Amino acid sequence: MNYEAFYRQSVDDPDTFWSREAQRIDWHRAFDTVCDHARPPFARWFVGGETNLCHNAVDRWAQRQGDTPALIAITTETPDGTPAEKTWTFAELQRETERTAAIMRSLGVGRGDRVLIYMPMIAEAVFAMLACARIGAIHSVVFGGFAANSLATRIEDAQPALIMSADAGSRGGKAIPYKPLLDEAIGLSAHKPGHVLLVNRHLAEMNLVAGRDVDYATLREQHLDAQVPVTWLRSDETSYILYTSGTTGKPKGVQRDVGGYAVALASSMEHIFCGRPGDTYFSTSDIGWVVGHSYIVYGPLIAGMATILYEGTPLRPDASIWWQIVEKHKVARMFSAPTAVRVLKKQPPELMKRHDLSSLKALYLAGEPLDENTSAWVADALGVPIIDNYWQTETGWPILSVARGIDDKPTRLGSPGVPMPGYRVKILGEATGTVCGANEKGVVVIEGPLPPGCLQTVWGNDERFVSAYWSNFSTEQVYSTFDWGIRDDDGYYFILGRTDDVINVAGHRLGTREIEESISSHDNVSEVAVVGVEDKIKGQVAVAFVIPRHADRVATPEAKQQLEKEIFAVVDRQLGAVARPSRVHCVNLLPKTRSGKLLRRSIQALCEGRDPGDLTTIEDPASLVQIREALQS
Repeated sequence: MNYEAFYRQSVDDPDTFWSREAQRIDWHRAFDTVCDHARPPFARWFVGGETNLCHNAVDRWAQRQGDTPALIAITTETPDGTPAEKTWTFAELQRETERTAAIMRSLGVGRGDRVLIYMPMIAEAVFAMLACARIGAIHSVVFGGFAANSLATRIEDAQPALIMSADAGSRGGKAIPYKPLLDEAIGLSAHKPGHVLLVNRHLAEMNLVAGRDVDYATLREQHLDAQVPVTWLRSDETSYILYTSGTTGKPKGVQRDVGGYAVALASSMEHIFCGRPGDTYFSTSDIGWVVGHSYIVYGPLIAGMATILYEGTPLRPDASIWWQIVEKHKVARMFSAPTAVRVLKKQPPELMKRHDLSSLKALYLAGEPLDENTSAWVADALGVPIIDNYWQTETGWPILSVARGIDDKPTRLGSPGVPMPGYRVKILGEATGTVCGANEKGVVVIEGPLPPGCLQTVWGNDERFVSAYWSNFSTEQVYSTFDWGIRDDDGYYFILGRTDDVINVAGHRLGTREIEESISSHDNVSEVAVVGVEDKIKGQVAVAFVIPRHADRVATPEAKQQLEKEIFAVVDRQLGAVARPSRVHCVNLLPKTRSGKLLRRSIQALCEGRDPGDLTTIEDPASLVQIREALQS
């Protein structure tokens, strides 16, 4: 069956299609209904069925190929950058998962309870995720680079019974203490977890809170022989919450199910990523992001593959480290981000050529738009297909790509590809809501129901799920990706950037409102606008324009530089360095309409050297002059 026939069946006869794909996983109880879409836009997949993510990722493979590698944890965050690694077979991974599950149960965690995981890229973080899945707890992984304020909002929203963390992470050989940030976040949050389970890496001092904080290694010793059977869950029960930046300051908790997610990952690993049991998969992402959930932890393991968990940068000890890993572990499929490739592109080419990369069959890139130059360079350097793919935290797996597991449909430079099975993608005019013609710019949307694996709702807020994602067009109820796009004459889609106030920095989605609120807390900031500006390495960077509350304090270039440093420190402290703007400019006016709406797109256009567009509604044209002068200075 070619791609066109395969895709058409997925959207024209979804019950037959997804019933067949569902056979790729084990079911404890067969489902009665493939999809319940009686209450749109909400969809329930494989209703009546019972399964378990941990069983499908670990136990079934421990029974079939227990001695083959499952998890390969590699770190270059050693004193001199020399890689250190450890491998667990599927049988060993099952034992460690059961031990961690027993620890969680001993701390009172049960089915439906939330466990917040705030950890570096170490094996214990994977054990924790799988242990939650095993006992029916709901995990919420928070990226280890987030600061106390961001962490506190997630604690307060998820209300975890348990938080699992570590003494520190490490970046470029420098320890980043986690425990002080976690203690501050718990202090800021109205919700207090019953226990904090801590992995001590001996990288930073930890002050334990009596009665709350417990040591992972001590409890592991007590549960070495624990046997914890999987808890069979309804297909539509919640597997995890993953927070993503929104257009308001409060992040949205993307809520994922169990059965639909397992089927979607099993299907995508076969058709898109061509995973085969016994092969090795290497994704360079972080478990704090959706790629880490889907294609470091669950997806490769569900496919019976060994998955590499990498802690470190692509440049330490030198820029050949990733290729060294590919050679040593005979990596078949690799997944990274365009930003990482742009970084490696600047390194000496011989660093790549010194390693045998013949095991590598394809490189997959996602997280941000892939430009033609980067794609062409890495394709030539590696001599393998470069497969772009486009998706979101909300969808959990690719919306657009080319499915080489179905046929050899060619890629197209600049395009992530064509719709993947189950996604009814189209482009609507922002103002009219009508379907755009070929090569006509509009908003990329998806007709409901969303296919298996996509978000069920926003955690604890069905109303926000409907209003944020499904209420953006008066003509019909469709899911908005909030991305501009076009579709060419052959059906390939091209993504042109965001329609809302979320920016994409090196694959990390950041809400400009969240950054603005942080900057506004500085006592010398009266007003602020943050926009995403195109960057050759990171895709986009945040740039801030502030109106000082006390202009006399920033009358000199030195004073403005000092304010910029102070604002950097505020953002670092409240949101983490990942959200820090690249520059902070001081102005006296910000461009607004007469109704008071901030013209962010005009500011962004000026930053990128483009025409700021129709400014007939602008209240004070002098504000644009100030933006230009600030950029020139």
